[in-house]
Amino acid sequence: MEEPQQTQKPRMEWIDSMRGFTMILVVAYHVSMMGFGENPKESSYLSLCVLFRMPLFFFISGFFAYSAKTAWSLPMLGRLLWKKLRIQIVPTAVFFALFIIMLHRSSWEKAIELLQHDTKGGYWFTLVLLQMFVLYYLFAYAESFFKPRLQRLRMAWLPIALFWLLALGAYATWYMPSWFHYQKEAWLQWSSFSQTIIFLHFFLAGNLVRRYWHRVERLFDTSWFPALILFIAILMLCEHFRWHELRKQWANLPRTIAMYSLMTTVILFFRHYAERFSRHTIVGRCLQYIGVRTLDIYLLHFLFIVHLPAVGPWLRNCKPNFTLDLLCSLAGATAVIAVCLIASSILRLSPFLKRHLFGRG
Repeated sequence: MEEPQQTQKPRMEWIDSMRGFTMILVVAYHVSMMGFGENPKESSYLSLCVLFRMPLFFFISGFFAYSAKTAWSLPMLGRLLWKKLRIQIVPTAVFFALFIIMLHRSSWEKAIELLQHDTKGGYWFTLVLLQMFVLYYLFAYAESFFKPRLQRLRMAWLPIALFWLLALGAYATWYMPSWFHYQKEAWLQWSSFSQTIIFLHFFLAGNLVRRYWHRVERLFDTSWFPALILFIAILMLCEHFRWHELRKQWANLPRTIAMYSLMTTVILFFRHYAERFSRHTIVGRCLQYIGVRTLDIYLLHFLFIVHLPAVGPWLRNCKPNFTLDLLCSLAGATAVIAVCLIASSILRLSPFLKRHLFGRG
């Protein structure tokens, strides 16, 4: 039977801090790629960061998407869908337009070129997150019809587990181009649904963990589990970097296991040191502030990335460059995030912009 949620407990601050940490990694990655002109195949920092930063982001989104007290009905489904559409579509369209105007001199051709690509010049995330919430809300509404009977049979876990397995299977087929041939469909690029296929299973994994959080916590608190996860992460990283030139369907197995084990390692770390990431510490307050402004930062940061193309070749000549690469990227990300937060605070002075650009108020 599905475990009751402790809805009266305060929000888990360490997860907000972890989301802030993940946002820093996202910006640092874009600073390295777009600002410094680096390549994940040449940068040891980027090749590691890319494995868990977005999976962790979607995991956290799925974690918070679940609420045991939601009474599902058609009106409730409609309200939730409309809220997500309003929060995700309008801000993305506005900031994408600003991105084109400011960085590409209002080039209509450039806008069409970016829209045809699944990453939309970087603005794919909010569209993909919207698609995930739509799929999950439709699933949760359908699940509500069978939930009482499944709870009596102690099989309430079955629908979400099957949904996760289905998403994981779809993700696996994406890396099997010799067996499946749908990857180049134009609508997958226009809609960015290709990214939904790649990342949906992480969102559902977070949702599944949230539903059974008390059991997961007991597993986390065992003496052997953290050591096992860390061992698997190291082993799979070695296999992933050794196999990176093999065909995708084979190389993706150690890569996927590395993604899940690295993500779990980060979760274990933040949970274990939860007191150090609370609002009673400077680090905790800073990370949580970034964590609750992730939408603002994500939408704004593409406008403020400083382009320093000479940094990439310099870092490549400083091998091994993991620490130096990491520090340069984090320094750039810190500056960009600071500017984003200032711009966000200014925009939020207007209740209209606060509501329609950032979904607040």
